[in-house]
Formats: sequence, structure tokens, C-alpha cells
Amino acid sequence: MLYNIKTFILLSLVLISLNGYAVPSGIKVLSDISYGKDADQTLDVYIPADAKDAPVIFMIHGGAWSGGDKAIKAEFENKVAHWVTRGFIFISTNYRTLPKIGPIGQAKDVEAALLVAQQRVGEWGGSPEKFILMGHSAGAHLVSLISSNYSTITGNEIIPWLGTVSMDTSTYDVVKRLTSQKDSEFYKERFGENPDYWQKASPFYALNDKLPPFLAVCSRRSDDACIESKNFIKKAKDLGTHVEILAVDLSHGEINSELGKGSCYTSNVDDFLKTLSPEIASMFTSQDSRMKKNCAGDRGVNGA
Repeated sequence: MLYNIKTFILLSLVLISLNGYAVPSGIKVLSDISYGKDADQTLDVYIPADAKDAPVIFMIHGGAWSGGDKAIKAEFENKVAHWVTRGFIFISTNYRTLPKIGPIGQAKDVEAALLVAQQRVGEWGGSPEKFILMGHSAGAHLVSLISSNYSTITGNEIIPWLGTVSMDTSTYDVVKRLTSQKDSEFYKERFGENPDYWQKASPFYALNDKLPPFLAVCSRRSDDACIESKNFIKKAKDLGTHVEILAVDLSHGEINSELGKGSCYTSNVDDFLKTLSPEIASMFTSQDSRMKKNCAGDRGVNGA
């Protein structure tokens, strides 16, 4: 019953979101592209005019591993307005959630979506070699878990991606989260009772090799997110990964919904994206440079 109520609320939010959003001029939208047999295995693609060999931001929504949707405005609206108008393709991705499948299965869905997106992105004017993974909350956990299994995943048809942006997850170390008293029951409802499963679902435990560049965004208002991020980032850095932490004075939800607005937060994420390739660096304007200058000293980052 609880999941049915959540589903009803979610569908209502999606309808409100879609009805209240106008795509910026010149952007083409492809909705509900299937990458699997289940109705939840779909993605939306936002394409700039005259896209050719464009870089791709591949976004995974949050929702406590039991909800969320690719079409909720917080997942795409400001990000599309900011990055697609600069020449990026933006893909917002759905995946099966609880009670259908648990977090490890959800990561497999995201892998499947990534593979199909890379195989088809040439049709949409993008490059399969220029993907950037991005996720918020549970979605941040999933892109972090996929990134931690980078060597294995890129040996299974998936093309190496440029980098990962993980936005405000407290579950880099699921084992630690499940064995602490704080919120342990909440996480047991999502990750179960099996310690072996906890390890397999933990980006921290899966991390054993160098990753593509990795940005961990965390809320200064959280007791856990930045501590978790620093522990994961330290291990990744020790393995040779270029890593950055961006600590921001925003709520958990605002970290997602505010990204893409004209702010120092967005400018700091752009700075990370610019490090991924000279082509991406060239896609930002003099106005972006002025914003960066205005944000000097406001970065709040511990870099590699």
C-alpha cells in the first residue's frame, strides 16, 4: 500500500513538472527511449541544435532507491537550460526501484541504460566517448558504485567515460551506514540484512583501482555527507584518481534543483567539467568566466 501511495504522489509530481516546463528554444526532446523491457527502463534525451560529436551529461535521479523520476523538474530543468544551451546533450534516466529490485540491481539498470545511450548517441549528435556520469542522492550512490567498478564495467562493451559528478550521498560506505545506530533501520529497508550484500553495494569497498576524474558534492548542512565524501575521495586519490570535493551551503534537495542556475555552485561544477577535456573547456563563454571571477574564494573545495 505504501508503495502504491508513493507511486501516485510521484506520478502527480511528474505531471505537474512536465506541464510547467517549456524547453529552451532550439532544443529537441526525445522522451521515453527504452533500454529494457520494463516500463521504468527509459530515458529522456535533450539535444541542442546542430549537435555533432557533442559531450553528454548522463543524469541519474534520486529517490531513496524507491522512487524519483527522470521527468521531475529538479532533475533536468536548470541543467538543461545551462548545459544543453552550451552544446551538451543531457540524458535523464529512469531505472527500476524498490520493491522491484534493490540497489545493486538498480546499478545494473543504470549500466544497461549507459550502454544503450552510448550505442545510440551518434543518432542524436553525441559522442559515445564523451560521457559524464552525474547523479543525486540515491542516484549519486549508483553512479559512484558504477564508477568504483570502472575496470569491470568498461570491459563489458561500455566505453570509458570522462568523469563522474556525485551529488550528496551518505552511502559511499554502506557497511558503515548499516552498522551505525543512526538511520540504520532506514538503510536496512533498502539494503537488507546481508553484510555481503552491503559490501557489494558499497562504492568504498568496490573501489580498488584508478577511476576517471571524480567530483563529490556534499552539503555542509549534513552531519554525514561530507565526511563520507572525504573518506571515499581519499581512497580514490590514493589509487591515482583526480578527485575534488565541493562542499556547499545548500540543502540536500537544493544541491540537485539549484545546479544549473547562475551561481557560484554551478560555476564550480563547470570548473570541474572543464578539466575533463579542452573541448569542454572551450564550450563556456566569457560570461561564465566573469561568474568564475566573482566566485573566487567561494569554492569550498578540497581538490586532488
